[in-house]
Amino acid sequence: NKMKKENYSKIFIILCAINISCLLVSNIITVKTVSILGLIFTAGDILFPITYILNDVFTEVYGFNKSKLIIWLSFFCNILMIIIFRITILLPASETFEIQDELVNVLGSTPRILVASFISFLVGNFANSIVMSKMKVKTKGKYLALRTIGSTLIGEGLDTIIFIPTVFIGSLDLKTILFLIIDTYVLKVLLEVILTPVTYKVVGFIKKKENIDTFDNEQKYKIF
Repeated sequence: NKMKKENYSKIFIILCAINISCLLVSNIITVKTVSILGLIFTAGDILFPITYILNDVFTEVYGFNKSKLIIWLSFFCNILMIIIFRITILLPASETFEIQDELVNVLGSTPRILVASFISFLVGNFANSIVMSKMKVKTKGKYLALRTIGSTLIGEGLDTIIFIPTVFIGSLDLKTILFLIIDTYVLKVLLEVILTPVTYKVVGFIKKKENIDTFDNEQKYKIF
């Protein structure tokens, strides 16, 4: 009864690295709020949609189980990053280090933000992957754009609805929170729509290179 050896291709590992990098970086730069053309969002929102597009690519090409592996791997990398930040903040500063307060402001996420980002990340990504996977079986692999955009509408929607209120309730009034949710959501979905041709190209390229196209026909969607 030999253990089944999992094979991971070079492309899979590269995509996994890009995905985790985008997630970690977006979580660091999200402290900056940005205002462009009257829309208010965070700097992290520019990178964040890339992780959703990659989630689509993983699910589309490799199937739900491989996608699940990456979601959990990203999650634990995020926890590792936060632990390292916490240790860095707590280490005694030298005489010459004068920006401890700034360091805390940028890297010292409050417990509330952490909980919000953890829950919204898991809910959003798993919703995205499951919807994408089920729609693929239903459409017999057709209408990729419909599936990537449909799964994002749900995944990003849940993500935004969980994250923003959890972080800002108490510090912002409800109207501002509502606008922030709408602006962020519109921006994320717009980016996904604009990048759909890129998603098409990437998916097509990887399927050809990997000679693989996974259908989760008998899939039990267990997230653990």
